[in-house]
Amino acid sequence: MNEDQLYKRVTLRLIPFLVLLYLIAYIDRSILGFAKLYMNVDVGISDAAYGFGAGLFFLGYILFEVPSNLILVKVGARRWFARIILTWGAITVAMALIQGPTSFYILRFLLGAAEAGFYPGVLYYLTLWYPKQRRGRIYGYFFFAQPLAPLVGGPLAGALLGMNGMLGVHGWQWVFILCGLPAVLLALPTLKLLPEKPQDAKWLTPQEAHWLTSGIERGSAGIAAATKSHSPLQALKNPRVLLLAFAYVPIPLAIYGLSLWLPTLVKAFNASDFTTGVLSAVPFLFGVIGLLIVPRSSDKRNERYGHIIVCTLLAAAGLIGAALSHSLALQLSFLCMTGFGMYSASAVLWTLPSQFLVGTGAAAGLAVINSIGNLGGYLGPFGIGLIKEYTGSLAYGLYFLAASLVLVIVLVLILRAMGEVDKGSAGTSR
Repeated sequence: MNEDQLYKRVTLRLIPFLVLLYLIAYIDRSILGFAKLYMNVDVGISDAAYGFGAGLFFLGYILFEVPSNLILVKVGARRWFARIILTWGAITVAMALIQGPTSFYILRFLLGAAEAGFYPGVLYYLTLWYPKQRRGRIYGYFFFAQPLAPLVGGPLAGALLGMNGMLGVHGWQWVFILCGLPAVLLALPTLKLLPEKPQDAKWLTPQEAHWLTSGIERGSAGIAAATKSHSPLQALKNPRVLLLAFAYVPIPLAIYGLSLWLPTLVKAFNASDFTTGVLSAVPFLFGVIGLLIVPRSSDKRNERYGHIIVCTLLAAAGLIGAALSHSLALQLSFLCMTGFGMYSASAVLWTLPSQFLVGTGAAAGLAVINSIGNLGGYLGPFGIGLIKEYTGSLAYGLYFLAASLVLVIVLVLILRAMGEVDKGSAGTSR
């Protein structure tokens, strides 16, 4: 049996559709930055209130993340993913009905609660198909959706803002309506197209399905033997899980802090709505390039920590350079460094949990890492909103994002020194 050809077939069957779902989820998160350009004035939302409401998404997400992933294990990924995308799409459409800060806060919280569990659920789902030595590259492919979302969503949102007044609907309302509908429409295809596990895939022979499952079981045997008595709650208390969770906090802090305020930064240079959308997408193109290069390099060299540290330093340097720049071209150039670094660091960081988590413990552990980590998604937009409110400048917000990335480097160095992740991984990660 040709192993590479088999995994290539599995990847072509699963990854494009999962990327599409995550792309739509990320677009539905990131379009808020464009709607904000006019929504704030129309419904009376200040910069601080916008930052607070933008961050409330992550409070809902955090509260429901672990329960959602545990339910996924019980009912199956296919059904649970369909439920998630149906509800988040409907709530995104409902964002067009915002009347003021209160309704904005409520809908952002509900959107986070609806989407909770999708991201770590997919990571858990992929552990049912790929052995740990192949997951760096596969996670990198899945993470394409993160920087692709601004690439697609920015120009799309800029164009939809131009529909202002059509059928008596504001442009920012069209942004929410037409970006939320695709998620609703994809709920049924999700039920039809995603197999729960290799044995359920009609496009695999029984021998191929057994070979895939056996390979994963062999690769996880040592981990399973060490953790088989752990309940999900015990997995949540695992010190390695908590270290990785807090190491992850600054990454969504930087990603969402930047993506939800980048349109405002670009618009300050008097760019048109469409130009703002296009230029805001440029740094995320370099995020895509990073995901094509760095996770592959990490797998090939069988090395994780150094890749994470170097990419995080690059992201922080880009933020500082952008804050010091006074021209749009120079700012965007530095933010391209940031896009390359922060998405690459995120993809490689997510390969570490699978070194010591399997089964239900993996579902719970991945969820708690993402749940705690997404505190950064709340702190980033809110922190920048407060900083801009009191200083009148986004530059100090960029310094705030850069400083937060120091935590990633410190905790990753601690993990490396302790050798916590390496124990039981038989040299998978150095």
